[in-house]
Amino acid sequence: MDRARDDDACPGALQTHRAADGQLARIRLPGGMITPAQLDALALAATDFGSSALELTSRGNVQIRGLRDTGVVAERLSDAGLLPSITHERVRNIVASPLSGRSGGLSDVRELVLALDSAVQRDPRLSLLPGRFLFGLDDGRGDISGIGADAGIHALDESTVALLLAGRDTGVRLNVTEVVTTLVSVARRFTELRGECWRVAELKDPLPVLGTMTPTASSGGTWPASTRPPVGWINQTDGRVTLGAAAPLGVLDAESARYLAAVDAPMAITPWRSVLLFDLDEGTADIALRVLAPRGLVFDQSSPWLSLSACTGSPGCERSAADVRADAAAAVDDAASLSGTHRHFVGCERACGSPSHGEVMVATGDGYRPRNTHP
Repeated sequence: MDRARDDDACPGALQTHRAADGQLARIRLPGGMITPAQLDALALAATDFGSSALELTSRGNVQIRGLRDTGVVAERLSDAGLLPSITHERVRNIVASPLSGRSGGLSDVRELVLALDSAVQRDPRLSLLPGRFLFGLDDGRGDISGIGADAGIHALDESTVALLLAGRDTGVRLNVTEVVTTLVSVARRFTELRGECWRVAELKDPLPVLGTMTPTASSGGTWPASTRPPVGWINQTDGRVTLGAAAPLGVLDAESARYLAAVDAPMAITPWRSVLLFDLDEGTADIALRVLAPRGLVFDQSSPWLSLSACTGSPGCERSAADVRADAAAAVDDAASLSGTHRHFVGCERACGSPSHGEVMVATGDGYRPRNTHP
């Protein structure tokens, strides 16, 4: 996609974006990790100063729209521990296999998320990363590698990982103990070599960001993208339960967010606009399911809502040619016939939030047309 501007206007919690419906703040959640108290704080901030809803993003982050006092909201986020670094708050972009260490996968990447986030914040050079630069940590199940993160790893076993650039296997193999320092060094070299590029995929030749690292295996391998969130009752290897709840079109009303927080369990926001509640006993999971399902959250793997997503659209975005969320919701019955194909509705050619595969439908002002290429 052609760049519309040369400066990095990617919003954060401090550098907000002026949208048609007011200021928008984007709060980074490395690995999607968030505590119940933090989710409750976000919900209260949205209720008191915004649109009374949270938007779950395709990177496992959260947005609050229509903000009327960005200063007070920033103070609340800081008090909740959601702004650990003022200088690096827009570059803490880390997606990771959300069920890692609890159900499936070859390696537990949870500690890597924390260590990488800490290392990024400690490196002054990395404050210069574009807000779109993304790290990806896949525990071997293949749910994250298909997202096309700029710099990432894909676990091959408990101790060995493949190093990825823009979602492609570089052929470089690392011990898990080398992951954090390697990803930080790749990111640093990107800041030195990127010129006007925002993403590794935009570089004419990405390989120089590897420095002196030498491939020892075949390169070029990719993984299919995942677009459907893990929802419903998920059995953990320790006998406890994870409960997965998808928010239709990624919009979670503040009151439902507070209900989720009230379960008082470890949780994560996924890149597929859903919430996972971890480490529940069966009784708690059953009660939570009965309380949350009537609020419109999706727990059914066969739900057509899992095949639909949308950008903000009008009236929130002045670029949009249509109220795409309303149109996407009206198409939910048709989504049942998509046979596994994901359909994303967008209001303009920028195609915000588009998945890496599936159908992207662009509003024309007189209906929709398919977008031939993905952004």
